Amino acid sequence: MSSGGFTAAYKVLGPRFAATTGNTLDTALGPSMGKSPEAIPNRLERGEPADVVIMVGYALDELIKEGKVVPGSRVELADSRIGAVVRDGAPKPDVGSVDGLKQTLLHAKSIAYSDSASGVYIERELFKRLGIEDQVKARAKMIPKIPVASVVANGDYEVGFQQVSELLPVKGAAFVGKIPESMQSVTRFAAGIPVGAQHPNEAKALLDYLASPEVQPVVTSTGLDSITTH
Repeated sequence: MSSGGFTAAYKVLGPRFAATTGNTLDTALGPSMGKSPEAIPNRLERGEPADVVIMVGYALDELIKEGKVVPGSRVELADSRIGAVVRDGAPKPDVGSVDGLKQTLLHAKSIAYSDSASGVYIERELFKRLGIEDQVKARAKMIPKIPVASVVANGDYEVGFQQVSELLPVKGAAFVGKIPESMQSVTRFAAGIPVGAQHPNEAKALLDYLASPEVQPVVTSTGLDSITTH
């Protein structure tokens, strides 16, 4: 089971691992948290079988506390930062400086952000930190379930914000850049093995592979930031 931010990397690395080891990977996608039936914690609660869960680190820690994931199995995979997109062909605004980001948000006709952890941060914290919460409230909207870049690509919204790794795969949207580090909410992706996994040895081999130095070029090419310290 894998959540959105690591999915692009996993779609490349999973088949490579399968081809090398001869193992077959069956993958279910879902958010790291929330009320939707597809959310990984809800899948596990229903008793859906899983050998590996890939998700936001603090959500994985909750599953470990609840006794649903083996504590010693946890590995850290990558960091994910928030970036912005506009429609292909549109002028690219400044989002890389604090003042530039503020002005971009103030002048945008419409603003989209995700319903995942990054969007919650934007709605509850970023707008307040920039001092523009009241000014943008009527023009900013949380987009449920679908990639933010898709509603920018089709022209429904002028600018969109989400984790970079979830913005890059969407055609028709142009990546502008990451928001300033001082305004970031960095999401650490991690993985673990659920209690009762049917294939724990193969699961550990997959986790070791996903966290290895050799796969970091793929990880970073999808918009994630490497945390490998080997």
